[in-house]
Amino acid sequence: MKNLLIYLKGYKKETVLAPLFKMLEASFELLVPLVMAQIIDRGIAQEDRGLIFRMCLIMILLGVIGLACSITAQYFAAKAAVGFSAELKHSLFDHIQSLSFSEMDTIGTSTLITRMTSDVNQVQSGVNLVLRLFLRSPFIVLGAMVMAFTIDVRAAMVFVVTIPLLCIVVFGIMLISMPLYKKVQALLDKILGITRENLTGARVVRAFNKEETEIERFKEGNESLTKMQMFVGRISALMNPVTYIIINGAAAVLIWTGAWQVESGYITQGEVVALVNYMSQILVELIKLANLIITVTKAFACANRIEAVFETKPGLALASGDMADKKMKPEEAVSFEHVSLTYQNAGEESLTDIHFKVRKGQTVGIIGGTGSGKSSIVHLIPRFYDAASGIVKVDGVDVKEYPLEELRAKIGMVMQKAVLFKGTVKENLLWGKEDATEEEMWRALEISQAKEFVETKEGGLEAKIAQGGKNLSGGQKQRLTIARALIRKPEILILDDSASALDFATDAKLRKALREMEKELTVFIVSQRASSIQHADMIIVMDDGRMAGIGTHEELLENCGVYREIYDSQFKKEGRG
Repeated sequence: MKNLLIYLKGYKKETVLAPLFKMLEASFELLVPLVMAQIIDRGIAQEDRGLIFRMCLIMILLGVIGLACSITAQYFAAKAAVGFSAELKHSLFDHIQSLSFSEMDTIGTSTLITRMTSDVNQVQSGVNLVLRLFLRSPFIVLGAMVMAFTIDVRAAMVFVVTIPLLCIVVFGIMLISMPLYKKVQALLDKILGITRENLTGARVVRAFNKEETEIERFKEGNESLTKMQMFVGRISALMNPVTYIIINGAAAVLIWTGAWQVESGYITQGEVVALVNYMSQILVELIKLANLIITVTKAFACANRIEAVFETKPGLALASGDMADKKMKPEEAVSFEHVSLTYQNAGEESLTDIHFKVRKGQTVGIIGGTGSGKSSIVHLIPRFYDAASGIVKVDGVDVKEYPLEELRAKIGMVMQKAVLFKGTVKENLLWGKEDATEEEMWRALEISQAKEFVETKEGGLEAKIAQGGKNLSGGQKQRLTIARALIRKPEILILDDSASALDFATDAKLRKALREMEKELTVFIVSQRASSIQHADMIIVMDDGRMAGIGTHEELLENCGVYREIYDSQFKKEGRG
C-alpha cells in the first residue's frame, strides 16, 4: 500500500484538510451535550426561557457549523480519493500496456481487468474512509471520555470500564468475521465464474442439453455461499445487540449512580444527561471504527494485488537510439538464426532450432498441425515474445536492437482472432494509419476483398461496427482486419491464419491482390490449408515445434512426408497432387 501512496502526492492539501475539518466537526459535536446540560440545569430548572432560547440557537449554530465542516471534509476526501484512483488507473493501464505477451499470458486478462476495476475502486473507498473517519472516531471516543472526567470523575469511571469492554466485543467480532468474509468472497468468485461460463457459453450448454446440470451446479454453489453468508451474518449480527446491552447497562449504571449523586448534590440532572449522551457517541463511533477497519483491510488486500501487477516487470528489454547507424541488408527482409522459444513457466521448448532467411518481396507460407508452432514463429518477428536462444533479424538487424515502435511500424499484423472495436469502419481502419485518406482506405478495402460488402452497408466507411464486430460475419471481420493492416503500407505483412473464414475464391483473390500491390511486400501466411500457401515462394512445414521441411510446393511434395500427408488429406488424393 505504501508504494501506491505516491499517487496522493498531488492532493497533499486535500489529505490534510479532509481530516482537519472532520476533527472540527467532532469538536463541535462534543460540545452539544454540554449545551444540553445547560438547558436542563439552568433553563428548565430555573424556568429561564431566554436562556433556553439562546442555548437552542447555539445548538442550531453548532449543528450548522458541524454540517458545513462535514460537507467540506467530504468534498476534500472525495476529491483526494477520486484523484488518487484516476492517477492509479492511468499508471496501472500504462504499465499493463508495457507488458509483453509472456507477462499477459501469465497474469491473465480477467485478473488484469479485476485489478483495474474492482480492486482500484476498493482502494479508493479505503482512502476516502480513512481521510474522513480514521482520526475522527478515536478523537470522539477519547474526547467523550475526557469530557466525562471534566463533568464528574466518579461517574466517568463507568467510561473507563465500558470503553475497553466495547472494544473487546467490537474488535473481537470483527477479527472473527473478517477471515469468514474472505471465504464468502471466494465462494462469490466461484458463483460469478459459473455465471460467466454459462452466459458466454450459453449456446454450447444448450447444444449439449446441459441446462439441468448447470442449474444444479449453480444451485450447489449458491447454497454453499448462502450457508457461509448466514453463518458469518449471525456472528456479525451479535455486534449490535451485545454492544447495546453494554451501552444500556452502562447508561443504567450512570443513571443509577447519577441519581444518588444528584440527590447528594454532587452533580446536576443535566450533567447526568450529558454523560449518557457521551456514552451514546462512543458506541456509534466504535461501530464506525470497526466498519472502517474492515474496509481498510479489504483495501490493503486489493492494494497488495495491484502492487503485484506493478512489480511484474516487462520481459522485453527495450532498445533506443537511431537505427540509421545500424548496418542493414536490404536483400534480407527477415532471418531466423537457430532460434528457440520457451514460453514462460512452460516445461519444454515450443520452437527448436528454427533457421531460415526470407528475401524482400517473397511470400512465405507456414503450415503444420495444431500446436506445431506456426503462430509462435510469426510472433517473434514483431517481438511479441523474445527468443530463448538464437537471433531474429529484420532488415539484417537483430529485432532486440530496434525501438519497439520503429520495429512494429514496419510490420502489418493480422491476428488469428479477428478483433474489431466499437465504432465505424473508418475509425477501425484509422487504427492502422491515423492520417489515412479515404482513397487509401478504399484501396486497402479493395485489396483485402472487403470493398464490396462495405459499399453495400449504409454509410459506407461510416457504417457502424458493434463491439467485437458482432454485427459482421467471420469472413467480413477477417477482411476488415486485413485492410486495417494493409492501410499502414507495411514492409512485412503477417497473416496469422487470418483467412480461415474466407471461401477458396475470395482467398485466391486476396492472394492475387497482395502479389499485385505497388509496393514490394514481404508476406507471411500462416495457414492450415495447403491451397492458401501452395503458390508461396517458400513454404515452411512445422511439426511439434521443429521445421519438418522448407522449400516450394513441388519440392515439399517430393521430399517432405509431413507436407505430403497434409496435402493429400485435404485434396483427398493418394500420393502426390
